[in-house]
Amino acid sequence: MNTATELQQTINDMVDNTRGILAADESAPTIAKRFAAIKVESTEENRCHYRSILLSTPDLGQYISGVILFEETLQQKSSDGTPLVDLAWQQGIVPGIKVDKGKGPLPGSPGDLITYGLDGLAERLQQYKAQGARFAKWREVYAITDKNPACLGLHANAEMLARYAAVCQEFGVVPIVEPEVLMDGNHDIDRCTEVTENVLHSVFHALHKHHVVLEYMILKPNMVVPGMDLRTADPEEVASETLKVLRRTVPAAVPSINFLSGGQGPEEATRNLNAINLQRGTAPWQLSISYGRALQQPALQAWRGKADNDAKAQKALLNRARLNSLARQGKYEGE
Repeated sequence: MNTATELQQTINDMVDNTRGILAADESAPTIAKRFAAIKVESTEENRCHYRSILLSTPDLGQYISGVILFEETLQQKSSDGTPLVDLAWQQGIVPGIKVDKGKGPLPGSPGDLITYGLDGLAERLQQYKAQGARFAKWREVYAITDKNPACLGLHANAEMLARYAAVCQEFGVVPIVEPEVLMDGNHDIDRCTEVTENVLHSVFHALHKHHVVLEYMILKPNMVVPGMDLRTADPEEVASETLKVLRRTVPAAVPSINFLSGGQGPEEATRNLNAINLQRGTAPWQLSISYGRALQQPALQAWRGKADNDAKAQKALLNRARLNSLARQGKYEGE
């Protein structure tokens, strides 16, 4: 199979008009924090058990088309010896992998951040692919202040995303491109609109320069929302501002836009997705999800590290996945 055929097959398997992507790629410190909240120790055994609960949820493949995994999960097996990547694909859920290595300050641009992990990416991708991963994900983050993101921040982060995406496509791996404008702060929705538009313009300019084929990628952006320290916007306003920015910046060739939840609560993230799809009109892309906490939080609360609660956790995950599938179609009517 040539590279283009391989990339197209992965897009075909992941992009449709009802399903979304589950982000289960929490780094070791992040999942330790999630587990601490439910008083569970973050051992490899507990992490493996929890993630195998998620991936073996009956009927999850009806609502979820792909799962982003953390590196250690690619090598893990469920209690009956089934590799977790196989557990996902048995339900038609395409396994993928987070490939960035975390973030730090961007020299020369105070307040801006940059993500690490390009060194050795080609070799790692080949290894991940051999372990069953068919797509990858890389996240750049943008804090909003009066001065940020600065010009250098916009340019440097866009370059990282484009270079990563180009390497992925060279090896037949579909890149998920994730530029996240953070919700932290007291900025209003207009400021988020302005920053998100600037970010996406810079990202697609860089993707074009690096010859990334837009038909073989997925965009994972933030929704346009006011800062956490300010009021919450109603779903109709979030939808209107988000779609305005996307229409101005994202070429029609991109097959799917899978929003991150970015600190929104599970119900809020579903309401906003529903409003976006109600207002989508003739938008050329699928408008779906790549939620982490907004899908998993109810499952974690139901599980609490107790084997007796495994089925409860699966039921909670399936319910959220089903509600977001309805929201994908503009058919969500509340909990």
